[in-house]
Amino acid sequence: MNSRRQGQNGAPPGAALRSLCPGPVIPAARNLDDLFWALKEGRYPGVALLFGDINALPGLLAEAAKYGKRLIVHLDLLEGIGKDKAGVKCLARLGVTAIITTKSQLVKAAREEGMIVIQRLFAMDSEALKNGIKIIRNLKPDAVEILPASVPRKVIEELTRETELPVFAGGLVYSAEDVAAALASGAAAVSTSRRKIWEAMQE
Repeated sequence: MNSRRQGQNGAPPGAALRSLCPGPVIPAARNLDDLFWALKEGRYPGVALLFGDINALPGLLAEAAKYGKRLIVHLDLLEGIGKDKAGVKCLARLGVTAIITTKSQLVKAAREEGMIVIQRLFAMDSEALKNGIKIIRNLKPDAVEILPASVPRKVIEELTRETELPVFAGGLVYSAEDVAAALASGAAAVSTSRRKIWEAMQE
């Protein structure tokens, strides 16, 4: 295997993510109420944005900046923006600095714009995992989010070993116990849209 890959600007893999996710949970907001709670009440520096459109985005970015927070925009779920290189350039001009996506071509485009990139991977079977690892090695995102969070420990271990990247877990997370189980399986952090977990994990 090649020597340990470097992150953006020659930094070690995962270094860029510490400002977004220093703890075990990444809050993922699906609506305005949850987003504003995470920005105002939550002690999380980064919040994943799982809703919205290009018209609302500038205001949401400004709101996050007001509280010293940063949005991790789920590009696949953002409406009104082209899912291509031009769309990524537009987001960069608006001030987006971090994205989540399943789309390989967007990972490359976002890296070229200097964004922090989390590539989402669905672990449906061993072939999907094998192909995902190959793609991730080539595209070099900053981290991987694997779904569901309940995947076996060996899957997270293989993904971490083969990509040399932080692996987040997400999907089907219902409780703080589910977060603990994912972390025990080797996940670097857990993404969840359940506010009760955000509240519990910051107490």
